[in-house]
Amino acid sequence: MSLQVDQAIVAFARVLRGAGLDVPVRNVLDFTESVALLGLVDRDAVYWAGRATLVHRPEDIVVYNRAFAAFWEQQAPSGEQEEPDVIKITLALDDGTDEPQDEIEARPQEPTIHVRFSAAEVLHHKDFADYSPDELDEARALMTTLRLAGARRRSRRQLVSARRRGRPDLRRTVRAALRTGGEPVRRHHTQTGERPRRLVLLLDVSGSMEPYARALVRFVHAAVVGRGRVEAFALGTRLTRITRELSSHDPDRALRNAAGAVHDWSGGTRLGDGIRKFNDDWGVRGLARGAVVVILSDGWDRGEPEVMAEQMARLSRVAYRIVWVNPLKSTPGYSPLARGMAAALPFVDDFVEGHSLAAIERLAAVISR
Repeated sequence: MSLQVDQAIVAFARVLRGAGLDVPVRNVLDFTESVALLGLVDRDAVYWAGRATLVHRPEDIVVYNRAFAAFWEQQAPSGEQEEPDVIKITLALDDGTDEPQDEIEARPQEPTIHVRFSAAEVLHHKDFADYSPDELDEARALMTTLRLAGARRRSRRQLVSARRRGRPDLRRTVRAALRTGGEPVRRHHTQTGERPRRLVLLLDVSGSMEPYARALVRFVHAAVVGRGRVEAFALGTRLTRITRELSSHDPDRALRNAAGAVHDWSGGTRLGDGIRKFNDDWGVRGLARGAVVVILSDGWDRGEPEVMAEQMARLSRVAYRIVWVNPLKSTPGYSPLARGMAAALPFVDDFVEGHSLAAIERLAAVISR
C-alpha cells in the first residue's frame, strides 16, 4: 500500500477521534489491512471495512457516516442529522404461564426484541437481608422444593443381597433347599444396610441474625417436614427445641408455633452456653452422635471464647460432621474475626455461606455428602 493511502487512513482516524469516537490504534491497523485487500476503488467496500473495524457502538454509526461522507466523498455535512433506528424492547415477566393468543396477535408488527427474565432467578441470588415480605413468602415456597438427602451410615439391619457374597443367609438358604429335596442348590446372602444420618439444625435467633433468621427458619422448617430424623433448635440467650413446632406442614402455622416457643427471639446471644446446654441435655446423650450438625449463625457471641472452644470440641467428638453456615461470609473482605466464630472454626468441617437461596442450595449439597 502506498504511503499516501496510509496517511489518508491515519487522517481519517483522527477525524473520527475528533468527532468523539473511540478509535484505538489496533483498529486502525485492522482497517489498513482491510483496505490493502479491498483497495480504494469500491467506496462501499471501504465504507463497510471501516464500519466493521472502527465502530463499536450502534449510536456511533451516525457520526461515522457523516465523517466518512465528509472525508472520503468530500460531502459537506448537512444540518440535518440522521435519526437512529429505534428498537423497541419489551420486558415479559416469566411467571410460567403462556400468554393468550389474542394478546399476541394484537401486538404491533414492527421489529421488536423480546427480553425475558425470571423473577425467581433474580430472587435466587438476592441477599436475604434485602427481601421484602412478599419475596420472603416466595422464597419459602422455593425452599419447599429442596430435598435434603443427607449423609448415610451403616445400619445394624441386614438386607437381602442380590450378589452371591457377603454374610450367609442360613434361613433363606434352608427354606430354598426344602423346595429342591433338601439340596442347597442356591446359597443366599445378606448385606449390611444403610440409613440416613440424623440431621441437627441449630439456628441462631439473636438480634444480629434477625435479617437472616426470618429466612433461615423457613429452610429449617422445610428440612423438618421434608425428611425424617431431623431435629431443630433455636439458639439465643437459651436453647429451645422447636422440632415439634416446625413439624406442621402448614408453614404459617409452623412458624407461629416456633415464634411462640422461642421467648428470646431477636435478643442477645450466648452461643457457647447454648451449645453447652445442647451437649449436656441432647448431644452427648445420643442426639448428635454420628449426626450431621448444622449451626446457622453469624458467630457473634457475648460469652467467653474459651467456653465456645471447649463446647465445640465436645460436639466434634460425637458428631459425624459439623457444618457452620454464616450469612456474613459472602461479604467482600470478610474474615472470621468475631471471638465466637474464631474459637469455633478449628472444629468446623465445612464453613459455608447462607445469605441467599443459591447459598442454601449449596448447603443442601454439603449436607448430602
